[in-house]
Amino acid sequence: MAIKFQYNKTSLQGLNKKLRIRQNALPILKNKEAALRIEVKKARHEAEEMERLLSEKLAQQADMARLWDEFDPALLQAAQVSLGAKKIAGVSIPVLENIDFQQPTFSLYNRPAWFAAGIERARELASIAISRKLFFRKMELLDHARRKATQKVNLYEKVQIPGYEDAIRKIKRFLEDEENLAKSAQKIVKKRQQEKSSLK
Repeated sequence: MAIKFQYNKTSLQGLNKKLRIRQNALPILKNKEAALRIEVKKARHEAEEMERLLSEKLAQQADMARLWDEFDPALLQAAQVSLGAKKIAGVSIPVLENIDFQQPTFSLYNRPAWFAAGIERARELASIAISRKLFFRKMELLDHARRKATQKVNLYEKVQIPGYEDAIRKIKRFLEDEENLAKSAQKIVKKRQQEKSSLK
């Protein structure tokens, strides 16, 4: 990225201001990136744990697979999933607050005896599956924010700050050279005037 500038003091002041802003923001961005990296690891661990728990619960139900064929899925439905929001390192993350299940009344006399326990197991499995999905979403959001923070750190650290420093150095050298030339010109003019006045 080429930084556009002019060889004057106004441009120098503007570049110095932009450089200071980036130098002050860089440690904050690095801290944010580190915090997000830690949170991504935690979220990944939580998501994997939920994945393992769901697989474990489903494996426990495998011996009852024939019974589940009889189960009426209309007996339990997730009517509403209430989500809240939590900010982690400036990133808004969905948080599960409540799952409202809709369960129509049914006659236990007309259904197999295990249906009541089956509904509770289905409720538990649905809760774990919803939580698992949220943890994976949390991990995706945090990882996306971490990648963006890493890009910004790299942009500041490797491109913009060195670019501004280089531009400032060029302007300072130009202004110093201009000042030295002006002083030299003044000395020459003064010397000529002294020579003229001494000849008279």
